[in-house]
Amino acid sequence: MIIPGEKAGILGGKTTILRSMEQPKRILLVEDDPHIADLLALHLRDERYDVVHSADGAEGLRLLEQGGWDALVLDVMLPNVDGLEICRRARAMVRYTPIIIISARSSEVHRILGLELGADDYLAKPFSVLELVARVKALLRRTEALERNVRMDAGSLSIDGIFIDPLARSATLDGQLLDLTPREFDLLYFFARQPGKVFSRMELLDTVWGYNHEGYEHTVNTHINRLRAKIETDPAQPKRILTVWGKGYKFVAGDVA
Repeated sequence: MIIPGEKAGILGGKTTILRSMEQPKRILLVEDDPHIADLLALHLRDERYDVVHSADGAEGLRLLEQGGWDALVLDVMLPNVDGLEICRRARAMVRYTPIIIISARSSEVHRILGLELGADDYLAKPFSVLELVARVKALLRRTEALERNVRMDAGSLSIDGIFIDPLARSATLDGQLLDLTPREFDLLYFFARQPGKVFSRMELLDTVWGYNHEGYEHTVNTHINRLRAKIETDPAQPKRILTVWGKGYKFVAGDVA
């Protein structure tokens, strides 16, 4: 079941200014339910997005690998290759692309799995098409803002043996390249720019993930544990990313505590 909203009443009265000088954002939609896919594609195209739809996971994966996507909307249950695998493959790529997962699987474990694989957001069916469109727009705005910030603050950052290049989205530790997922890189860069400051799990979800995933703070724990395994000499006794009990986490570097 999906809640489309009354198109004539909600979207029909909206005046959209055509951005003739801008290339439309490209969205890859992988959904095998034709009714849901048609509704989503219709509403996204009304927002002037270039939507390419696939009903098959294997084909969706091939389209993903062609590159050039500004956002992905993935169902979990797909023929041949499931949406979580497509999400995992997308996060192994160099270029960061926002991902929203949609699924009839509403249990907590599937939501957590999707987020931990790198999805930016998760909607369980039934959902409002208008809400999904709003979330796509919000994710794209956030990505554009982050890209602008990186261009404005393109200088590399060196702190406590860690060298971070925000333009290349790469980091080294004592000269050795760190194998970071996009989310791990975002966490490290966020922490390193504000050493000594304590951030709660909800603040990290809001800022680094871009959405308030209330109830999924342990997703932050998982990513921080993985990041510690890559930047700490002894992850069980961390010296860089510290837990501040009852408050959250902070990044410690040299004399900054």
